[in-house]
Amino acid sequence: MAEKRDYYEVLGVAKTASDAEIKKAYRKLAIQYHPDKNPGDKTAEEKFKEAAEAYSVLSDKDKRARYDQFGHAGVGGAAGGGFSGQGMSMDDIFSMFGDIFGGGGGFGGFSGFGGFGGGGSRAGQRKFRGTDLRVKVKLNLKDISTGVEKKFKLKKYVTCEHCHGSGAEGDGATETCPTCHGTGSVTRTQQSIFGMMQTQSVCPQCNGEGKIIKNKCKHCGGEGITYGEEVVEVKIPAGVGEGMQLTVNGKGNAGKHNGVPGDLLVVIEEEAHPDLIRDDNDLIYNLLLSVPTAALGGTVEIPTIDGKVKVKVEPGTQPGKVLRLRGKGLPSVNSYGYNNGTGDLLVNISVYIPETLSKEEKQALEKMQDSDNFTPNLSIKEKIFRKFKSFFD
Repeated sequence: MAEKRDYYEVLGVAKTASDAEIKKAYRKLAIQYHPDKNPGDKTAEEKFKEAAEAYSVLSDKDKRARYDQFGHAGVGGAAGGGFSGQGMSMDDIFSMFGDIFGGGGGFGGFSGFGGFGGGGSRAGQRKFRGTDLRVKVKLNLKDISTGVEKKFKLKKYVTCEHCHGSGAEGDGATETCPTCHGTGSVTRTQQSIFGMMQTQSVCPQCNGEGKIIKNKCKHCGGEGITYGEEVVEVKIPAGVGEGMQLTVNGKGNAGKHNGVPGDLLVVIEEEAHPDLIRDDNDLIYNLLLSVPTAALGGTVEIPTIDGKVKVKVEPGTQPGKVLRLRGKGLPSVNSYGYNNGTGDLLVNISVYIPETLSKEEKQALEKMQDSDNFTPNLSIKEKIFRKFKSFFD
């Protein structure tokens, strides 16, 4: 038995070759020694198998590492998980390295050579797919917080009730396509620089269905579908947001001749709330306090999704302070990348300064102006503007 050649030597690459270089080298040899290009040439067939064996090892990270360390002994036999091109059929090689030959098992995208059963895949009988439908639904924050079920009355293509989607009028109204003999595909053989090549394509007579209709249904004209309507109920989960799209499988237009129905795509539109602003799962409410309330403290009402709640304001509350009402935000929709858990309601506090004053109010404030309690100190200033400054960092 002749000694095996070094795999790097077989492919003509250096031991430092990248995966891309190895694949490129193998493809070049596969094209050079492909049996379609060298019909009846046993030497070319052996070189083709030898290149496949080398590629099977060097294209696998673990096998390549064992080969680099132990040579052929590291990848030979069942224990090493190796590959012997000499013991493999051409079908096996095409099956393992179909991506090299264009995905169909053959050479350069062709079906391969008949003598070795090149593994070209049959097109198979074609199934028509119905088109998708798209609808928009407007939701308010209450709907989003709890989830909601919506009903849509859709104008769409539905399966013909008369022929039950077959497109044929009565029994025996269809027959096997005489062109493709029911396979849905036709094979064409042509001469090329590499020899005789075979290609497969959709049958032009039956459009890939494998059968033809002799007597078309009078209600649908042989299409198997008619224009009608259907009421579809969609359950929309809690936490959805503006622009999200939900897919309801199989609720789009029906496919011709009992094909695969399309999908219904539900696009979410979020209605603005009069008081609350959404920030992912959190909600924001801007609270404007009067000077007396900010200085003396008190109780204020805050709107939430479920109604108003009372919140205590501490004396001396400064503008820019944020009160956090935990769990008063929106739930998450994990599949859309939101944070886990339910968000919070953030109450952003501002203080209203009167634009006009009566004579008495002005005098009262002038008396307070000289009081130390009405003169802001440095620590208060830094506290108020710390959040403002962070916007520019």
